[in-house]
Amino acid sequence: MPLKNYGVLKGRAIDRKLGEGSTPHYQVLLTDEKQKHRIAINVKSKQSPSELLYFVDENFSHPIAKELHELDFGFKELANKPGGLALDYIRANLFDPAQMKPLPYNLPGPDNDLSELLELYIARAVASPEAVLYPFGEKWGPEKDIEDKYFGFLPGNGIHDIHMNQGNAGQFQKDNGVWQDGGLLIHYPARNQWVGIFLAFQSQSFHTDDTTGNRIDVIMPATTAAIRIIAALVNPLGDDIGKETVSLINSSADKIDLSDWALADRLKRKQRLSGIINPGEVMRVPLAKEGIQLDNNGGIITLLDDKGLKIDGVSYIKKDTQNQGYTIVF
Repeated sequence: MPLKNYGVLKGRAIDRKLGEGSTPHYQVLLTDEKQKHRIAINVKSKQSPSELLYFVDENFSHPIAKELHELDFGFKELANKPGGLALDYIRANLFDPAQMKPLPYNLPGPDNDLSELLELYIARAVASPEAVLYPFGEKWGPEKDIEDKYFGFLPGNGIHDIHMNQGNAGQFQKDNGVWQDGGLLIHYPARNQWVGIFLAFQSQSFHTDDTTGNRIDVIMPATTAAIRIIAALVNPLGDDIGKETVSLINSSADKIDLSDWALADRLKRKQRLSGIINPGEVMRVPLAKEGIQLDNNGGIITLLDDKGLKIDGVSYIKKDTQNQGYTIVF
């Protein structure tokens, strides 16, 4: 079943502790200007292999950044659905999961393990009073009469499951769900920088059921995976209706039949595709009035194959659409 009390906490980091013990978590103390919270970030998996997958985007650019910035400080519960602020590593086009790499939580020497990687960004946030953290995950508390065991504040409360929360098997399958992934976004206003930190377990699958979040074991043909979204005309000259386009490329050596494939937008509206895309060919797809809609304020575009599996996905923000008539290149 999905996580309970899934959401995002907006606050400022004031302290932290490195992970230790058999199931170590990197602990961060946050304040939302009214009360304190602890966020517990997994740095080691209970299952083998123990190394977590990680990806850090030091120039995170996605439509949700603007919406997060406009939130009040404190915890906001999020609905498990597209179009809002909920994270989904597969469906929200936050980053390319292929960029995730395994990293041990603790190794001898400097700057070479997951705890030290987190320390780099959290220590900077603690030292920068204007920095704002946005941890996503499951909320616990408030625990009225229980002091926080790491930082000693009352009432104890915080956020955990700050990692991918779908594609699990076995004992952890009960935690599966869509649009409920954890993660940590950090805004450093003085640097005009957003950093995205995303974590997953090597035992999880990046192909999941669109309703339950349960893993789907598939072997993706190399030719299918070779179709990519390379550009989009989001803000055409004049009226947008009937003039927006999305460009696809076939980088394989084989022709691909796109019958029953689809493009999807941030709200999961779909436009069916058809036709053959030849090797090396670029196909420019006009978007129908009743198909997907590309918002000039930012959005996502996802490519699905004939089985509904995600093949590729991109995102863009308002700044990318400011020059009317210009095509965004991904």
